Amino acid sequence: MDFLLLQFLISLLLLPSLGTEQNSTDSIINFQVGVVLDLDSPVGRIGKDCLYKARSDFYSFHRNHTTKLVLHLRDSKETVIDAAAAALDLLQNVKVDAIIGPQKSTQASFVMDLGDRASVPILSFSATSPSLIPRTRYFVQTAQSDADQVKAIASIVEAFSWNQVVIIYEDTEYGNGIISYLSNALQDVNARVSNRSAFPKSATDDFICKELYKMMTMRTRVFVVHMSQHLGARLFLKSKELGMMSNGYAWIVTSGLTDLFSLMDVDVVEAMQGVLGVKPLIPKRKELDTFPSIWNAMSLQVDGSIKPTEVSIFGLWAYDTLWALAMAAERIGNKHLKAIKNGVDSNSEFPFSLGISKAGPKLLKEILRTRFQGRAGVFHLADGELVQTPYQIVNIVGKRERQVGIWSSSYGISKEVILNVTTSYSTSKENFRSIIWPGNSVIAPKGWEFPVNGKKLRVGVSEKSGFNEFLKVVRVPQSNAINVSGYFKEVFDSVMEALPYSVPYEYVLYPFENSGGSSAGSYDNFVYQVSLQEKYDAALGDITITANRSIYVDFTFPYAEGGVASVVPIKYDDRNDKWTFLQPLTKELWLMSATFYIFTGLSIWILGRRIETGCRDSAGQHAGMICCFPFFPGQGIEGNLICLVLVTWAFVANLLISTYTASLSSRLTVQRLQPGFTDVMKLIRSGDYIGCQEGSFLVDFLKGLGFEESKIRTYKSTHDCDEALTNGSSNGGISAYFDVLPHINLFLSEFCGKYMIVGPTYRTGGFAFAFPKGLPLVADVSRAIIQLTENGTIVEIGQMNSSNPACAGPESAITSNSMTLQSFQVLFAITGCVTIACLLVSLIIYLYKNRGFLQGVSNFNVSIWSGIHALCRYFVKIDLSSRSKAGHTKNQIQKT
Repeated sequence: MDFLLLQFLISLLLLPSLGTEQNSTDSIINFQVGVVLDLDSPVGRIGKDCLYKARSDFYSFHRNHTTKLVLHLRDSKETVIDAAAAALDLLQNVKVDAIIGPQKSTQASFVMDLGDRASVPILSFSATSPSLIPRTRYFVQTAQSDADQVKAIASIVEAFSWNQVVIIYEDTEYGNGIISYLSNALQDVNARVSNRSAFPKSATDDFICKELYKMMTMRTRVFVVHMSQHLGARLFLKSKELGMMSNGYAWIVTSGLTDLFSLMDVDVVEAMQGVLGVKPLIPKRKELDTFPSIWNAMSLQVDGSIKPTEVSIFGLWAYDTLWALAMAAERIGNKHLKAIKNGVDSNSEFPFSLGISKAGPKLLKEILRTRFQGRAGVFHLADGELVQTPYQIVNIVGKRERQVGIWSSSYGISKEVILNVTTSYSTSKENFRSIIWPGNSVIAPKGWEFPVNGKKLRVGVSEKSGFNEFLKVVRVPQSNAINVSGYFKEVFDSVMEALPYSVPYEYVLYPFENSGGSSAGSYDNFVYQVSLQEKYDAALGDITITANRSIYVDFTFPYAEGGVASVVPIKYDDRNDKWTFLQPLTKELWLMSATFYIFTGLSIWILGRRIETGCRDSAGQHAGMICCFPFFPGQGIEGNLICLVLVTWAFVANLLISTYTASLSSRLTVQRLQPGFTDVMKLIRSGDYIGCQEGSFLVDFLKGLGFEESKIRTYKSTHDCDEALTNGSSNGGISAYFDVLPHINLFLSEFCGKYMIVGPTYRTGGFAFAFPKGLPLVADVSRAIIQLTENGTIVEIGQMNSSNPACAGPESAITSNSMTLQSFQVLFAITGCVTIACLLVSLIIYLYKNRGFLQGVSNFNVSIWSGIHALCRYFVKIDLSSRSKAGHTKNQIQKT
């Protein structure tokens, strides 16, 4: 190591003087390169040293090259004006072919325009603001843009489930350039930026303290810092003084501060204990082992207090930048052309008169296509900036940075570099190594705390004269205190006790009525007041989750069932009604039964027409046969068909009789209940009045169903609703009452047997606690509600607070409705098919037996309808000979 240090110092002594280097060999082509850096800053000194070391190393390895870079160093003195003046001097007087620098983004924003005018590439290894690309084509960012690291920071936030972040940044080009990218990256992982605090570069200690005090009064405890070294060091010193580097806080710094940590003073290092930082991952190579010792030797010549112990990424980027420029210059070779004026004389009084470099465009083209394995990794440019590489996540512990993870765009967070291409993307906190947080804690901060100003969580509770069975609020006359009791209060207390941390809270009154008893508020206004956070930090009560309310607040997981239902009064049927015997069957079923009875009798008459000739004396006898067909005897084939029809019909008739008997018996022995209305649409069409709870969301809900607002009446208590339902719509009351299911069940329990639920149950979100938007407590409360729901605690609380015994409900006493035709459709279809089939068989037999008659009819060439008419007359004709014989037999019997 000493030998390498000695070798480097000798090489420095042998370097030609700055800005005036001339090569003794005529065959060597010199490329004039300007270097603009803040030489009094750590990055500037490191960059200068690495540039000269890179130049020495490059030409030591490439002795046969025909080109050589001549460096012309200028000090920008940390100002934009001096950086611009230095660049202008290099372009006008030295006529450089390229400029390395400037150091800061604010300086580069101006110098790049000069380079664009002169067609001279501007290469910066330290200006990392993403707003610089793509401003001009001649500006090349040989460092990773700050936009690349925002995803690594967002992954840390996602891993620890922090949903709120405060961004602290420097109010300069360097600081502002990253904000939009960082905000979008945090939004992608569902983290909200609760505050942005911009610090001027010249911020005083009073300003820093004022901003930090403001942050202490906020709930968020996760801070992302993006500042330069000097301002960042002052920020952490003041944060340490104010106690913001203690348990519960999480600090993340960007690569600008992380890379220069080894240059921080001891007191700053002590103040930054537990901070997480990100910086580009530097591959481990043997060549890097000499860099820290060389920087130590160089820095000791300037400032003995600076003793870097880590390799700076800015130094490595500077080293690779010069190598890339030297490679590009060699590829151009002797094609290099001298700069010429752009139609403006060099002695012109115009201060910005610049020549146009002929080598600049070619040099730029070669630089952009240069690719090699550099000290900082693979040097590869895309769209004018260095291609993104993995980031190292470090934890400041003691006097050093300790690697706790690696982030890459392909695999997320891991403990080591992942080489397995099949590994999936993951940002789990289990992928980190052990982390020491501020306050020497090993427990990850939850990301938020209640402000240190001592205020408690103000939980609003509604005071109502009615519908207060679940939450009752009573004022104490002697003081302004209130007594809160009921099911909702006990659930909330149990949930807060189940949280893994303590949350101080107090109940604050929200009056629904004024002293005169008139309405003074609503649930919608209650929720809106929570969003303002002026009087309430949370809302407790029978608050239903709705889409409109969720715009203003965040709801927890519901702890009580949702749904809207309606109740109506019950009407009891009169068992002494003279038409009660008809009610077991519907009108359609009665008509169908009678129709099939007649149809079956007619079929029996047709089938028996050719059998019992003795019954053909008169029309009355024929009618008697049809009505008394169940007792009609048969013989032969026609007799068998008659029996088949009779058996089928008897089966259906027996089922009908059994059903009728059972239904009629039930109606005569059990009193039947009948609701006043069963259909919501019928209520809307009839124009009857309906009711709901005062101050609830149900007015808008019912209007959405189609009810007119003038037909909706609101009530303050269950007794008012009972009176209105009893009176009815025509007597100043209502025909139906709508409410959420918990209140409906309570109403039915209070007035058991008097009302019943009808119609559909409309789904709603249920009862939940309301909190301001973005409050991290909401997720923890929801998890606690789920936990208490699963272990049965919430159910037990509900049973203990149930004052009324469960009502059996009128539904259990309601008998079935009248039997409908639909229940017997299949049976009627079977008996109909059997009867028709028997008729068809009988018709075929008849036609076969009388085929002679059919042939005679066909010989007369009559029409089809005439033939059918003749056939029917032949079927119903009276056999006179048979009839005379029957009459003669009858007379003989009478004489005997």
